[in-house]
Amino acid sequence: MAHNISTPTQALSLADIERLVTRVFRVNGCDEANTAALTRTVVAAERDGALSHGLFRVPGYVASLRSGKVNGAADPQVAASLPAVVRVDGDNGFTPLAIERGIPALASAAKKLGVAALAIRRTYHFAALWPETEALADQGLFGLACVNNMPVMAPFGGDAPLFGTNPLAWSWPRPGKAPVTCDMATSAMAYGDIQIAAREGETLPPGCGIDADGQPTTDPAEVLAGSLLPFGGHKGSAMALLVELLAGGAIAEPFSDEAGAADNGDGGPVRGGELILALSPEMLAGDEWASHCEAFFQRFAAIQGARLPGAARHKMRLDDATREVNSRLLDEIEALAH
Repeated sequence: MAHNISTPTQALSLADIERLVTRVFRVNGCDEANTAALTRTVVAAERDGALSHGLFRVPGYVASLRSGKVNGAADPQVAASLPAVVRVDGDNGFTPLAIERGIPALASAAKKLGVAALAIRRTYHFAALWPETEALADQGLFGLACVNNMPVMAPFGGDAPLFGTNPLAWSWPRPGKAPVTCDMATSAMAYGDIQIAAREGETLPPGCGIDADGQPTTDPAEVLAGSLLPFGGHKGSAMALLVELLAGGAIAEPFSDEAGAADNGDGGPVRGGELILALSPEMLAGDEWASHCEAFFQRFAAIQGARLPGAARHKMRLDDATREVNSRLLDEIEALAH
């Protein structure tokens, strides 16, 4: 991607980011519990360098609060109607608080049974997926999560959007070390990254999207007006279809095109479901699972140029230096605090 290096930025500490975001959410109608969960989500993204899922999302969160679409005082309720199935009714709120309340019940079920599923319904997801999968990995569990959203991506061979970017994330536990974590959109590029590219006047790599006439383009504005494309052609398209079925059909939540049609267009997230799976390697493989996997990871890392998924983000997580924030975005967010 060609970058515009003249974009002005401002350095903020993570503590400054936390204070700013907390103030914005409280001023715009979030109660204490939802503010805390949202703030943790935004700060974690900025800490780890996931810029398209951190402060960049704050104006969208606020827009949905101000329009009345999302309940800023949502009180998610956890129900375990089956031993291996946990359900959370999100009370029409943002997803982070529902996740934080549902993960403990999911982890408990997986540790008892070996595998369990968490279905989160009636929420609005606008963040990365790795926080929930890593929360499971921290407890020695493999975690997998998927969510759909508004229709922005065409199926393979098509010329009109039907799928969301339909991300899929997973984390594999490594006792005493950061987990191996993959969090990826099934589109060739994440929607938020294309939005940032449009804001910065950048050019996209070929194959990211098509314009409104179905023609290939590297102009991010034209892709946003047209359709994103799946990664890997028919393979990415099949993965996106799977996410639609798991995060929509399997838990009685809208498919991306249904969610988009019902949305008020305020610029925030659309209603959607999230499915999270947890699996216990210890119960399936026995006590030696960790050492067996660790030996494999060491062989992986010994290959010249190979890097385990999530390694760069975990490295940045250890850096407590200030983060560079787009100045225009920062001005927009500070205005929302008043």
